[in-house]
Amino acid sequence: MTRIIHDQFSKDYLEALLQVYGVVQAPSRVKGEARQIDVLFTPSSEQNTNLEALGLLGRFAEFPAIFEPYRNPASEDEICDCLLKSLEVRGALRRKANRNNTNLEKLAIPKLWVLTPTASEEILSDFGAKEADGWVDGVYFMPKALRAAIVVIHQLPKEPQTLWLRILGRGKVQKKAIDELIALPADNPFKQATLESLYNLQQNLVANQTSDTDDRELVMRLAPLYQQDRERAVNEGEQRGEQRGELQGGQRLVIRQLNHRFGEIDTLLLERVRSLSTEKLEELGEALLDFSTVNDLKAWLNQEIQ
Repeated sequence: MTRIIHDQFSKDYLEALLQVYGVVQAPSRVKGEARQIDVLFTPSSEQNTNLEALGLLGRFAEFPAIFEPYRNPASEDEICDCLLKSLEVRGALRRKANRNNTNLEKLAIPKLWVLTPTASEEILSDFGAKEADGWVDGVYFMPKALRAAIVVIHQLPKEPQTLWLRILGRGKVQKKAIDELIALPADNPFKQATLESLYNLQQNLVANQTSDTDDRELVMRLAPLYQQDRERAVNEGEQRGEQRGELQGGQRLVIRQLNHRFGEIDTLLLERVRSLSTEKLEELGEALLDFSTVNDLKAWLNQEIQ
């Protein structure tokens, strides 16, 4: 059961990070024996220039990609299944191109990225997976024709560009990645979405009463963060409510004063008054004591807009 929970977390998390940059299908069904791709990503031409914000994950997503994340080390059979799904996708794209009398560009064929916490030398050797120049440690490419790679998350260097992949690790690797995530500035575009995905994972693990040591430590690590985040959200909501209440109260007071002084006020003028901030409403409340006609109100509003 916990494996299913972690699988769902991985899909939701990758979708949350990548949806800004293109089309994410998680899961995506392929023809054959009811096989499903965990995450199929197609980048948007307008957004892919900003993918560098996701570091190594963004580099993977520069072109169409298939992501197959594993909580436990991917076995030989599991990697074979990933390759089979990848080849089925390629076949479907080629058949579509043939029907449309178009050429299928190689870069349009999704590249398979198998994300696994660890992988033995035997597994890597059996698939002919090797590291390549220009790539960090932990990324192993299979023979070129397969358009596939095995990403060993626990071998990735502990640096910012690998953070968004190390979140998918386990044990100490994931814990360190979460610590780095928390240290990011609040305005980081991916921080809150990642935390929300982790909170959902935590709640599901608690509900499942997991006995896995790594899972229990993860739950304990996230519990105080979840509580702090919820308390902060409640406080911010209360503050926004108070500010909204003050603004609405100020609007009602000024509008009553205007109606009392000049009679029924034109709807357009009322809308302009309602658009004022709390501070401007206070200024208007003082200024209207010197107004003689509605034209004075119009002049005051025009001056404030300039």
